[in-house]
Amino acid sequence: MQDDDTTHGPLAGFTVGVTAARRAEELATLLKRRGAAVQHAPALRIVPLADDSELLAATRELIGRAPDVVVATTAIGFRGWVEAADGWGIGDALLERLRGVELLARGPKVKGAVRAAGLTEAWSPGSESMAEVLDRLLAEGVAGRRIALQLHGEPLPGFIESLQAAGAEVVGVPVYRWMPPQDIAPLDRLLDATAARALDAVTFTSAPAAASFLGRAEVRGLLPEILGALRDDVLAACVGPVTALPLQARSIPTVQPERFRLGPLVQLVCAQLPTTARVLPVAGHRVEIRGHAVLVDDELRAVPPAGMALLHALARRPGWVVARAELLRALPGSGTDEHAVETAMARLRSALGAPRLIQTVVKRGYRLSLDPAGDMSGGR
Repeated sequence: MQDDDTTHGPLAGFTVGVTAARRAEELATLLKRRGAAVQHAPALRIVPLADDSELLAATRELIGRAPDVVVATTAIGFRGWVEAADGWGIGDALLERLRGVELLARGPKVKGAVRAAGLTEAWSPGSESMAEVLDRLLAEGVAGRRIALQLHGEPLPGFIESLQAAGAEVVGVPVYRWMPPQDIAPLDRLLDATAARALDAVTFTSAPAAASFLGRAEVRGLLPEILGALRDDVLAACVGPVTALPLQARSIPTVQPERFRLGPLVQLVCAQLPTTARVLPVAGHRVEIRGHAVLVDDELRAVPPAGMALLHALARRPGWVVARAELLRALPGSGTDEHAVETAMARLRSALGAPRLIQTVVKRGYRLSLDPAGDMSGGR
């Protein structure tokens, strides 16, 4: 038997939401290459650095009064800071100031950005962890020292507070400014799809995006539906533990890769989503029910939303008769005419390409023709 993941990609038949503003196209491309349908809606937007008056003020302050330590937290943020300073005509002054301080770089990418600017880092943690940076600073002793921290839009739980409690003066350098998206409609559509369980996973690459996603749901009165979907049916995949914090604060289970990068995030989604598919032996066929498609003997079959709703209802009780009235309630936007069930069922059978998978039980309803001795497995 041919492996469907090789033929179709491990995410074939699944729909994944992307909330990223930055590198969204890269993430979407990685997901699509593995077979996923992608729905993108930026949950926020980033104000260009050169337009940010807060960054300009912080940069001038640091040039005028030198810090003892500068902590660079992201490569794109550090590069953007230097480029913005160049645009304001104070780039050389900033670099000269940074040459005379203890410069700490969180991870190899940040180290590369520091060196590309003609600077040399004093130290970089092997773990890429801000916790390790904090431990080093506290071990050195920070009482009376002035520490400039390149903020990157995400919360740093306890980091600034710990430094301040130990006697440091902390100056924030806000290299990213997060704002609501200019066009809110795509985010609203993504929220609607999440609430309706039309998505199989939603990816988050920053804590502000996760917070914005939940905040918009609350504004629209959709928060209970969103929380229910993310807790039960829709996978919340985060690039790292800091990104997951706003979700976990709402008791939403999350998954994160060991390495906080887009590639490992996609690999994690590839590993997780297929485990949620329902696999059933039906009428001599292997049927794998995914989000918006079905694998019948490893052949990918696209199924309309109404058909998927019926199939999920039948699969909840495989082999048992499900009444037309119950199937009608499962249909999206269901009315009161049970003829809608017959129409959707005919289209479902046609889409599956194997009409005998679903048996009509006269005057009672429909059932999956489950093989009596077959093995069953699968997720939700």
